Amino acid sequence: METYDPQAIEAKWQRVWEDARAFYTDDPEPGEQRAKFYMLEMLPYPSGDLHMGHVLNYTLGDVLTHFRRRHGLRVLRPMGWDSFGLPAENAAIREGGSPREITERNIANIERQMHRLGWAIDWDRVIAAHDPAYYRWTQWLFLRFFEKGLAYRKEAPVNWCPNDQTVLANEQVIDGRCERCGTVVEARKMVQWFFRITAYADALLEDHALLDWPERTITIQRNWIGRSEGAELLFRISELDEDVAVFTTRPDTVFGATFFVLAPEHPLVDTMVERSPHGEEIREYVKHALAKRGEVRAAAEEKTGVDTGLTATNPATGEEIPVWVADYVLMEYGTGAIMAVPGHDERDREFAEQFGLPVRQVVDEELGALVESGEFSERPVEEAKGAIVEWLGSLGRGRPAVSFRLRDWGFSRQRYWGCPIPIVYCGECGIVAVPDSELPVLLPEVEDYRPRGKPPLASNEEWLNVPCPSCGGPGQREADTMDTFVDSSWYFLRYCDPNNDQAPFSRDLVDFWMPVDQYVGGIDHATGHLLYSRFWVKVMNELGLVGFREPFARLFHQGWVRQGGTKMSKSRGNVTAPDQLADMYGADAVRLYILFVGPADQDMDWTEEGVEGIARFLRRLWRIVHEAAGSEAGGEGPLVRKAHETIAKVTDDIGRRFTFNTPIAAVMELVNELGRDPSAPGARFAAETAVSLIQPYAPHVAEELWAALGHERLWEQPWPVADESQLTRETFELVIQVNGKVRDRVEASADEPEEQLVERALASPRVQAHLDGKEIRQTIVVPGRLVNLVV
Repeated sequence: METYDPQAIEAKWQRVWEDARAFYTDDPEPGEQRAKFYMLEMLPYPSGDLHMGHVLNYTLGDVLTHFRRRHGLRVLRPMGWDSFGLPAENAAIREGGSPREITERNIANIERQMHRLGWAIDWDRVIAAHDPAYYRWTQWLFLRFFEKGLAYRKEAPVNWCPNDQTVLANEQVIDGRCERCGTVVEARKMVQWFFRITAYADALLEDHALLDWPERTITIQRNWIGRSEGAELLFRISELDEDVAVFTTRPDTVFGATFFVLAPEHPLVDTMVERSPHGEEIREYVKHALAKRGEVRAAAEEKTGVDTGLTATNPATGEEIPVWVADYVLMEYGTGAIMAVPGHDERDREFAEQFGLPVRQVVDEELGALVESGEFSERPVEEAKGAIVEWLGSLGRGRPAVSFRLRDWGFSRQRYWGCPIPIVYCGECGIVAVPDSELPVLLPEVEDYRPRGKPPLASNEEWLNVPCPSCGGPGQREADTMDTFVDSSWYFLRYCDPNNDQAPFSRDLVDFWMPVDQYVGGIDHATGHLLYSRFWVKVMNELGLVGFREPFARLFHQGWVRQGGTKMSKSRGNVTAPDQLADMYGADAVRLYILFVGPADQDMDWTEEGVEGIARFLRRLWRIVHEAAGSEAGGEGPLVRKAHETIAKVTDDIGRRFTFNTPIAAVMELVNELGRDPSAPGARFAAETAVSLIQPYAPHVAEELWAALGHERLWEQPWPVADESQLTRETFELVIQVNGKVRDRVEASADEPEEQLVERALASPRVQAHLDGKEIRQTIVVPGRLVNLVV
């Protein structure tokens, strides 16, 4: 028996797979009925080496890729590079090179690392955001959004990162800090490009029903979109000759509005500075207010503000009430203006007490009815809400309305390394789109690409100054570039048809492969990439470019890999390169360990000692399988039963339960049983089973051992099927669902009658939390499997 040499074995099988094009995927034949499986992990930023967090992500995807292939599905599993944007440009600044050179060097290194780990990837489908063959179509798609009125330019308050010297979208600000560098974000007013994602707010909410996503992620998106039903009421500021709208969910309290407040960012504030007797005071207050983060302003115990000296007319009472500018009102909520009702709102009351403003009670909370509210007094609150809105509507001062927390996506960036925006500004024609025939607008070279508060592209005058595409007169290109989240809002579609030079993709091909059957990536992208991609697909669906409404059918969030108690990441500088470990212990050991250390959806602490333990298991597997290879085929007995139980366990855990550490433990148990007597009846079958089941995790050693057992091409072999007659179970895992969603799992006896299974389901505290007194309309029992309570 040869000694187990992982480095030699892994290099050998990687050459075999590449020569056989084992993991490349052909396009489907017309009318093909074979089931497909699109496996995708979020594409990496090429801003450094891979670390163990990446290894977790892509090894998990690799297990599913092999598992689905061996179940007979046509599997697409591509790879690409999110190579434009801040991560790549900041890496270049740190290293002192050009973004293109540093990015392409990193891409080459990461691809080498991926090959070293033996991941089953179709390398014919590679894309890179900074490749003109890709960003030509990013620009083409932008122009379709522009034509549809979904891409527009305006001056607006924006989030400014003083370190990265660029605007950030709301979704890129975490706890008031830049998600990339951690710098406290400032508020500024700037002219920016926006995508009108708010036009799809309802669709983004409604189509959650189409998704098999973690409930936590859907809740995050739902809260971020923040749909509220209420009313829009108009208050007149006569000095400005302006009607100002407020959104409120409590129109029943309008008779109690004793003052009116605008956010410092409100568009009318500039006009107030000019016309108010307190103009200079307002200007100074706004300057200081905008320097504070929104969540700090909203949570401040001591309220601040400035009286404008203007008044607004309460549409319900006709009363003139003072207009203030105060930083506890935020532009991103409602309309950026509020009717302040200190008798029934805590923050309004704190402000009123701070500045001696009147407080008026107009709702008797004990009776749940209005008081001091004219003809609506004594009416129940809910009844009064609708009646007041209807009354104000008849006066042209109110209407039912829906408000969203979601704001339009600001995507232009004052940085160099990004996709140019294909727009020309003309003094005669205004904003003019670059014709499709002139795409791509290539990213030019500049003498200094580093951020300095204005777009670096503006320094290249030869590139900047061009004829207007419409009239031929003098024009200037847009010097801002697109946020990298634009690039990643459609990359998964290009994988389906990566070499198309006539269109971004063929609709036939994307409609075959899409939506992505399994997407894997971090929950930190819930309100960014995952939301943006859903928006882009909905627009493309309406444009007739794709035949589906959602990009990612099923979503899985991996946990964070920690080292020394801290999340492993390139920005923290605490990464361990996986290829170094592969050189020490073998790629299979690294792959196995990262999935064995704990549930893949939970955070895990990585240690090098753990990899050594897995390497010992592989050496033991190698020895025992070689010993069992001399045994006779066939046979019955405990080893055969154990092998079939392991097949059932591993298949169920990967395919249904979506767990990845327990299958490894199950194979280890089988190997332990086999190791007691590698010549016992059924030993060869048990050895073949162990090798076959470990293949998605450790494909190199599995192929070598499969050959030692006298077989070929394990990667093409059907997945083993358990013989039900060999499965003797006294208990089983009862899955309990409410309205088809899994809410609990409990151990149940195999001979329990259906009524006892239902009783077990109803007794579960987790299930009770979801029933919450609701009526159970139907109870579905699948013996030996599940109970589903339909409420």
